[in-house]
Amino acid sequence: MRTSSLILLTFGLAFGNVIHAGGDVAAGKAKSATCVACHGADGNSANPMWPKLAGQHEAYLAKQIKDFRDGKRKDPMMSAMAAPLSDADISNLAAYFAAQKQM
Repeated sequence: MRTSSLILLTFGLAFGNVIHAGGDVAAGKAKSATCVACHGADGNSANPMWPKLAGQHEAYLAKQIKDFRDGKRKDPMMSAMAAPLSDADISNLAAYFAAQKQM
């Protein structure tokens, strides 16, 4: 019994983000028009002032965008951009940028 619980816990920790990921890449691409000015069309910002989003982990991206939206992270530009986003919008954007290749 104890071994089974340990295996399930290990599996859950290792693959939990994969199980919970579920954004729609195509919907994220459609929603990303406002992100392009700073982060580039495919999430590869040409300006070191703005981070590259391409290839980042989907769960990480979603958390950061939610934190801007919810006021846990503060940045006048990003907070304003994230404010109108729904949880579905955020999941879709995170899926889109995570699917891109970082250059």
